[in-house]
Order: sequence, then structure tokens, then C-alpha cells
Amino acid sequence: MAMESTSDKTPRRKIGITCYPTYGGSGVVATELGIELAARGHEVHFITSSLPFRLSGRETNIHYHEVDVYHYPLFEHPPYDLALATRMAEVAEFYELDLLHVHYAIPHSISALLARQMIETQQKVARRRYLPFITTLHGTDITLVGQDHSYLPITQFGIAQSDGVTAISGYLRDQTREAFGIQDEIEVIHNFVNCDFYVHDKAKVMAMRPRFAAPAADDRPAEKLLVHLSNFRPVKRILDVIEVFARVVAAVPARLMLIGDGPDRSAAEHLALKLGVANHIHFMGKQDNVNELLPLADLMLMPSELESFGLAALEAMACGVPAIATRVGGVPELIDDGVNGLLFSVGDTEAMAGAAIALLNDSERLAAMGAAARKTASDRFCSSRIIPRYEAYYERVIARGQAAKP
Repeated sequence: MAMESTSDKTPRRKIGITCYPTYGGSGVVATELGIELAARGHEVHFITSSLPFRLSGRETNIHYHEVDVYHYPLFEHPPYDLALATRMAEVAEFYELDLLHVHYAIPHSISALLARQMIETQQKVARRRYLPFITTLHGTDITLVGQDHSYLPITQFGIAQSDGVTAISGYLRDQTREAFGIQDEIEVIHNFVNCDFYVHDKAKVMAMRPRFAAPAADDRPAEKLLVHLSNFRPVKRILDVIEVFARVVAAVPARLMLIGDGPDRSAAEHLALKLGVANHIHFMGKQDNVNELLPLADLMLMPSELESFGLAALEAMACGVPAIATRVGGVPELIDDGVNGLLFSVGDTEAMAGAAIALLNDSERLAAMGAAARKTASDRFCSSRIIPRYEAYYERVIARGQAAKP
């Protein structure tokens, strides 16, 4: 049942959110969505295996429900998807949730489907209700995992059984339709940032930046500062980041912040040593305060092999930091080449480095591109613009669910 309306007439809802709570784009988006919804008066219930890393556990209107997976000798692999479905149904019943919103198709959409069916069959006929669920597609659940022969049929089934489906870019929507033959509605709702949270605070930048890049002195210019943010998986091409930076630092005094961690970190460290640039790189590991670190940089490097959207670039852009990125996936929906960033072919580290050097040596163009990047984030991707679209979509799906009530 909806609670009292918000100031913009949107009903306050009780929403269950499930995501992978670890470091990664889908978990970040799901968590930030929950935070924004809670701030607008909705009651949000995270149903996950652990507390999402961007939550403190003390946010107003946000509740956390851990999914316990018991290890029995009979099970070689603990059945997390079944435990998740059970917990979803329990939380939905106890708190009278209006809908479930799952992020990343596998296995979350199937768990939500099971939870929906459990509630339908367990309730007395007089109380029977329909619990709709929405699946948000984020990228590798479609472009990599979902297209594996072992998972394709179940991914297709989970999407088809969802009461609503959203994709974070037009590119991902089109890929989903092509790969799985989905003809039903897929709503494109782009990723977002809180533009009051991701911002260039001049005083903070002046205080923090000297920790990462030397300021100007009598005998030397100020060092430039580049940044890369990812989970260091092969698709992010972290070795290309090192290659580009090695060319840049040979021409321009510079430092590089590498924010994140993952399987390719060791290879990146080895390459940095081999190219003689290790002492110019800050390997910072996973960081919670990326909104404070990104504004320190002059330029972001995002040479990914594939990005369904490019959330890291958007976070940097909101801070006034343009990105040098690859012309792949949904990135062109975010970056207008030559206006608020620069786009290149995958693996063209020479061209990326040349463009970075030219841009870092042209302070006027760099500033203009940074301002355009901030404007893009503000005009098109701020949470204040995107969250109402989710709210409107929730209402459409809930209305359809009420019509489908047994």
C-alpha cells in the first residue's frame, strides 16, 4: 500500500532493491538509487548478501536485510539464488513491499520471479496480491554472462518474466533485443550522479591536490594529474591506462591516480615498473570517497574495451573533469567527442596519449571541455532528473501489477 504522497504528487512506495553489493557499476547505481529514493520519502529495503559498500547502515528510510546462505555438505555450491528468493518473499510479505527492483539479470530476476510466485501461492485467496518486479540491465549481464550458452535461456526467461525492464543505455537496450529476441518494452533510464555531491570544490581541491601532484615551484611547473577508476577487470584495459600515461609523463610532468582494485592490478604494477613510471602512479585501491578524489584530476582515462554506459566518466564529468575514452557501447550517449571529452578506437594508446598531451598543454581548451562536461552531467544526468523517471516507471509497473492481480 502506498504511503502519503511526496511533494510532487508521486506516491511514497515501499521498494525492495537487490544488487551485487561489492565494488562495481551495477552495485553503485543500485545503492545510489536507493539513497536517492529514500531521500525523496520512499521506504527502501536492500535485500543483499552483504551491506552495499556505499551504505553506512544509518541512512533514513533505508533498511538492510542480509541473505544468509547455509553451507551443507550436500551442496557443492551453496544455492544463493534460492536463499535470495526466500528472503525476498519474507521481506516483501512482512513489510508489504509495493515492488522489487533487481539489478543485474542473473540470478536476481529469477530469484524475484520465485519470490513473486511464492507470495501468490502462499497467501490466502482473500489476501492474495501480485508483487511486481523490475529488472535493470547493466551490461555484462547481457553482453557477457547472459550470452554464454549455459545462461542464455535462463537470462532470456528472467527478462521476459519481469514486470518491467530498464536498461542503462540505448546501446544496451538494442543489444538485449538483438541477443535475446526481446520484443517487449525496455525502458532506457540512464545512469546518474548527485550533482550536489559530485562537484568541484575549489577550496577542497587546493587543500588535497598537493598530496597527489606537486604544485608549481620556482624551478618547475605544476604536475598534471590524471585519474582512472574501475574494478580492474580485463574489459577495463588497465594496461592501456599505463601505456597512455607512460607516453604522457614523458612529455608532461604528471601523476596518475588509479582508484579501484581487481584481477589486473598486479599486471598493471608490473607494467608500470617495466616502463619506469611506477613512482609517478598512486595505486589507491578501493575508495569510498571518489567524489572527493575525482575533482583533483585534470583528466580521466577510460580506455575500456566495452562500456554499456560509462559511470566512472560521468562521475568525473560532474566534477568538471573531461574523459579520454573509447568509442564503444553506450559511451557516445554520454561523451560528445571534442565537446565534453575525446573518443578513440579501442587500443589506440598512441592517439589517446597524443590527445592527452595536447589537452594538458592547452589550459583554455581543457577548462572549456571540463565546463562542458559538468554542463552535460547537470543538464542530462543529475539524479534530480533521472530519479523522477524511475518513480514514474514504478507507478506504471505497479498499475500493471494491480491489473494482473489474481
